[in-house]
Amino acid sequence: MAMKQNHVVIDNCNVLIEDEKNLLELVRKANVELPTFCYNSDISVYGACRMCMVEVEGRGLQPACSTPPAPGMVIHTNTKQIRDIRKMIVELMLANHDENCTTCPKSESCSLRKVARQLGVTKVRFAKVNKPVPVDDSSDAIIRDPGKCVLCGDCVRVCNEIQSVGVLDFAGRGAGAKVVACFDKKLGEVECVNCGQCVKACPVGALMPKYQINEVWAAIHDPAKTVVVQIAPAVRVALGEYFGFQPGATTTGQIVTALRMMGFDQIFDTSFAADFTVVEEGNEFLERYQNDKNLPQFTSCCPAWVKFAEQYYPDMLDNLSSCRSPQQMFGSLCKDQLVRSLGIKREDLVVVSIMPCTAKKFEARRPEYINDGNADVDYVITTQELAQMIQEQGIDFSLLDPGSFDMPFGFKTGAGLIFGVSGGVSEAVLRYAAHVLGSGSMPDVSQLRGEDGTKITEITIGATTLRLAVVSGLANARKLLDKMRRGEEHYDLIEVMACCGGCINGGGQPVSHHHDYKKDRAKGLYNNDKMMQFHSSQENPYLNKIYDESLDAERAHQLLHTTYQNRRRIDQGELSLNQAASGQKELTIKICFGTSCFLRGAQDLYTKLIDYIRERDLEDKVDFKATFCGERCKRGPVININDKVIDHCTFELAKEEIDKALRLH
Repeated sequence: MAMKQNHVVIDNCNVLIEDEKNLLELVRKANVELPTFCYNSDISVYGACRMCMVEVEGRGLQPACSTPPAPGMVIHTNTKQIRDIRKMIVELMLANHDENCTTCPKSESCSLRKVARQLGVTKVRFAKVNKPVPVDDSSDAIIRDPGKCVLCGDCVRVCNEIQSVGVLDFAGRGAGAKVVACFDKKLGEVECVNCGQCVKACPVGALMPKYQINEVWAAIHDPAKTVVVQIAPAVRVALGEYFGFQPGATTTGQIVTALRMMGFDQIFDTSFAADFTVVEEGNEFLERYQNDKNLPQFTSCCPAWVKFAEQYYPDMLDNLSSCRSPQQMFGSLCKDQLVRSLGIKREDLVVVSIMPCTAKKFEARRPEYINDGNADVDYVITTQELAQMIQEQGIDFSLLDPGSFDMPFGFKTGAGLIFGVSGGVSEAVLRYAAHVLGSGSMPDVSQLRGEDGTKITEITIGATTLRLAVVSGLANARKLLDKMRRGEEHYDLIEVMACCGGCINGGGQPVSHHHDYKKDRAKGLYNNDKMMQFHSSQENPYLNKIYDESLDAERAHQLLHTTYQNRRRIDQGELSLNQAASGQKELTIKICFGTSCFLRGAQDLYTKLIDYIRERDLEDKVDFKATFCGERCKRGPVININDKVIDHCTFELAKEEIDKALRLH
């Protein structure tokens, strides 16, 4: 066929090259769905699975994900050789895969199952080599099943590149290769922030939200319990994707009706509590700004960001807003207000949250939010789990008539709704600040919207000019915070969300391959805001009624605020760093690898000391261990040699103490 200028030919069709980075994007543009396991457009190209191989005339087989397009290319996506290669790869994966597909929660969306069907794989020619591996359920938020891992590396790259946490990586070689958490510990014992972006990236069931569906059903079916539920803003513009709706379609009314059919006693809106967050956080910010104290103020709505700050930036914890997240404000208010109005015991009221986020599961279990053994929020289910419950109930979601929330916790303003998108919290607080500062009109905040991971702007309200930063994705947050530490940047208010784009892209949301799904979900929330009667949180009449009748300043602080703490990155104490022979050693060395010590050179010090021990043939005499917080964070690197603590330790100081202890002089 005739070749057009700046085109390629894909399966006998001319396709225009525009801004596509690789052949894979061009092939998909031509409406050919090449199978992949390791390709994610938001992270680096890995090219490990080789499922996307295509034949380029004159070049032979090429990986489509890592081959840039060039005019004149003639590409074939489904030759016999390519098809045979793909089928072999899938069969090899299945031979090393836990195939309990009928009971896997990710069965319907599993890429391995989908590709096997696409390629017509009906039997596996290779011997089964998969061995049972313990499931890691140590985390409050995420289940990790190594037996289902296909080694695509998506979780590793997302955790490292998007979130800069790096809690997962490859270990071993060849047939022994596997993905593990650091030091081969369990996920609940390491510095995982529970954001769930690894869950979204995983193409199979190796990483899943920790389901609480059975516990919620049990509460609903218990006649002694009153079960109430709150729905987060981002859920209403994403749940419909499981039932054939387009991304961004608002299904609030259908969700309410479905929840009533399931048996929930009262159905509320997390956006109501978000209005409280705006008022409390807005007042806190204005007080700090007027007194020039603990600025910039960071938002505290995202529990993954809060844990990230506790682990990596404990020196900035005083800058975090003390406000609880909307989820936790809602739970606290429910267990205070509803218990009294319904005349029931606190333990007989069950509060369920429906969240776009896996980190909310972890947040609900934080000890700060548990009162005499009873949590403010009892159970947290994700958007994904809600879809599963609707299917379990046998509901045809697309045919439901819309229902309405219960009052008073179902009433909200537009400010509470936009919390689900990056920039929404800042915009809501600015709306409130404009009211308090007596500005005649709301300033232009359009620069706070959009998909950029870092947005920096100045906003003028009356005579006050504020410098703001809006950040989503923890790697972006780390870059900004490191600049602040170096004194290169200064702000008044900083909003941080762990997930790129905000809660609309949370770890518990539907996985979408629609190109503009984040933009569409954000647009859905902003459209919801436009349709509300009130757009500023202080206009919420039920909020004002609760403040007037039962929330004085002291009570409001008790119910709606919290504290933070320097958090250890690794739990469970010490790890052995040398594989010396067993038995009693003459010398025990403990080096702290906590964040502060690590940044002050602990790794370099360890490398020099372990080399010194090996050079002097002392491995059978020395037990070298890593600890992860000695609570001496400003004195690092910190080393303990036979119970003698050395602050600000250097190689020379440590070497001298080792030689003295072993009488080497």
